[in-house]
Amino acid sequence: MFKASNELIKAYNLKRPLIALAAHILFWLCFFALARIVFYVYFIDLVRINQIGVGEVLMAFPNAFRLDLATTAYFIAPTFFLLILLSFTNFRVCRYFIQWINYLLILGFSLIIIGELGIYPEWKTKLSYKALLYLTHPSEVINSVSTLTSIILAIIGILMVVMGIFVYNKLVSSWLKFPRPKWYFSLVLFIIVPPFLVLAARGGLQQIPINQSQSYYSKHDLLNQGAVNSAFNLYISIFENKEFMRKNPFVFYDANEAQQITDRLFKTESDTTFKILEHPKPNIVVLILESWSADLIESLGGMPGITPEFRKLEQEGILFTQAYSSGKRSEQGMGAIFSGFPSTPFTSITVQPDKFVKLPSLTNELKRVGYQTSFYFGGQLIYGNMKAFMVHSGFDRIKEIYDFKPGLLQGKLGIHDEFTLKEQLQDLEKEPQPFFSSLFTLSSHSPYDQPMREKVQGGKNEHEYINSAFYTDWCLGQYFRLAKKSAWFKNTIFILVADHSHNTYNNWPVNSFEYNRIPILICGGALRKEYRGIKFEQLVSQTDLASTILAQLDMKHDAFYYSRNLFNRNYKPFSYFTFDYGIGYKTPEGSFIWGTTYQQPAIEGFDTQQAQQAEKEAKSLLQNLFQAYLNY
Repeated sequence: MFKASNELIKAYNLKRPLIALAAHILFWLCFFALARIVFYVYFIDLVRINQIGVGEVLMAFPNAFRLDLATTAYFIAPTFFLLILLSFTNFRVCRYFIQWINYLLILGFSLIIIGELGIYPEWKTKLSYKALLYLTHPSEVINSVSTLTSIILAIIGILMVVMGIFVYNKLVSSWLKFPRPKWYFSLVLFIIVPPFLVLAARGGLQQIPINQSQSYYSKHDLLNQGAVNSAFNLYISIFENKEFMRKNPFVFYDANEAQQITDRLFKTESDTTFKILEHPKPNIVVLILESWSADLIESLGGMPGITPEFRKLEQEGILFTQAYSSGKRSEQGMGAIFSGFPSTPFTSITVQPDKFVKLPSLTNELKRVGYQTSFYFGGQLIYGNMKAFMVHSGFDRIKEIYDFKPGLLQGKLGIHDEFTLKEQLQDLEKEPQPFFSSLFTLSSHSPYDQPMREKVQGGKNEHEYINSAFYTDWCLGQYFRLAKKSAWFKNTIFILVADHSHNTYNNWPVNSFEYNRIPILICGGALRKEYRGIKFEQLVSQTDLASTILAQLDMKHDAFYYSRNLFNRNYKPFSYFTFDYGIGYKTPEGSFIWGTTYQQPAIEGFDTQQAQQAEKEAKSLLQNLFQAYLNY
C-alpha cells in the first residue's frame, strides 16, 4: 500500500512542471479576458448608446480566444524554457526569474490597457506605435485628460496589477516548487512542448498566420477593438513601423511645396463628368481578380486563348488599356479599391486598425444612400488582415470560407471560384436593390490547384499560373451567363479589376510598368449602349475607382484624395505604383522609376526637362503619400 502511494507521489511530482506550464497558460488567458471585461465596462455608456445587446458583447470572448492563445504562447515562452532549466537543475534562482518575468508582463500589459482606455475616446483605436510616440512627452498626455480621468485610470491600473500578482502568487507560482523530476521527463517536455507553442503562436496549421482579423466579428467597432488582444496588436503595430517610427524616410522637398505639387496632380479645375450609366442608382458588383496581369488579356497584348470569356465581355463594356496596380499585395489592392488609398513602401495601411479606421470607405458612402452591401471570398480573410478592414469598411454581409455551404470543392487555399461566384449570384437573387456586392477570386493564386485540366499550352515558367487564370476566366463566363438571366442584371454595373499583377511568361522586371499593368473592365446591363465595346486609353489606377463610381451617382468624393474621377475630362492623366524604397510614375510622355537602391532612375520617353518635372512630381507624391500614411 505504501509502495503504491509512493508511486503515485512520484508520478504526481513528474507532472508538476507540466501542471506549472498549464497554470501559466490558464492564468494569461484569464488575465486577457479580465482586461476585455475592464474595456467593455469602462465604455459601458458607448455600449448603451449603440444599443448593443449583452449577447453580442459576450461573443467577443470566444472570438478573441485564438488570438489570446497566440499571445499567451509568446508570453510564456521564456517561462517554459526556464521551467525546463528548473526541472533539470532545481536552481532556486530559476523560480525567481520566472516570477519576475510574469510580474513584469502583468505590469506591462496593464499599462497597455490603461493607455487604450485613455486614448480610445479620442482616437477610436487601440494603443499603437504612434500613441507610444506621444508618451515621450508625458506632460502633454497628462494634460490632455481630466484629473478625474487620470485618477480613475491610475486606480484601474493599480487594481489590475495588484489583482494579477496576487492571483499569480496564490494559484500559479506555487506550482514552481517541485522536486527535480527524472532527466528523461524533462527532455521529453523540451522536445514535445515547443512545437505546440509555435502552433499556438501562429494560430494553427492554416496557410496564413493569425492576425487581428481573427477577432473581428461585429459591425460595432467598439466590440472588435475590445476583442483584439492588446499586446498582440501593439506588437504588430511596432513591427510594421519599426523602420520609420519617428520620421518619413522619403523627404525630398519642403512639405508645403510637396503638398502643392501633389494637389496639382489630383485636383481638377472643373467638373466635366460624362455619364456612362443608364440608371441614376444602379446595382454595383465589383469582381476582384486575384493576381491578374494585363498579359492574360489578348486585347492588352497578351497571349491569345488565356481569357476568352473576358474577351467576350470586352465587347460589352469599357476596357481600360493603361491601368496599373497600386502595389503588389492583395491587402494593398483592397485599400486602393475600397478606400482610394495607394499602397505604400514597406507596409500596408490595411493591416493596421489604428490607421485604416481613418480611411474613407466607398462601401459606407454607398450605404448612406441605401445600398445593401456584401463581400465574398472563398479563402480565409485573416490574410493581410483583410477581414478587419472589410468589417470596418461597412459590408453588411461578409462570407469567407467558413460561411459557405459545406461540401464545396476546395483547393489548398479555399473554395474554388466557380462555387463562390455561384453562391454570390444565388444570394443576389434575394438581395434588396440597390446593392453593392464584391467578390474576390482565389483560384489564380499559388499553388494553382484549380480543378480544371490544363487547357492552355505554353506560358513557359508560368504555365500553371496561366492555366489557373483560364479556369477563373471560364468561371466568369459561367457567372455572366447566369447573371444575364436575372431580373436585376439590366440595372447592374460590373467592375472587373485585379488586386495586383503577377509575373508572366514575359518575365518583366518586377518594378516596371509592364509588370504592374492590370485589366480594368466596366460592363453590365446598366452601361449605356454607346459605351459598350470601347477602349479607354488614358492612364488610370485602381485608386480611381472609388471617386469614379461616386461621381457617376452624383455623390461627393472629396474624402478620396488620391482617387480621381476618370470620366471627368479634366483629370490629369498619370499612373504610379510604389515598391519598397521607391516609386514608379508614368505620364503620356514617358515613365520615371526611382528607388533608394537605384544608382540612377530608370527614365523612358522624357526629354531632360520633362524628366526633371516627372522626378519632382513622383518624389513629391511619394513624400506626401508616406507622410499621409504616418499621419493616420
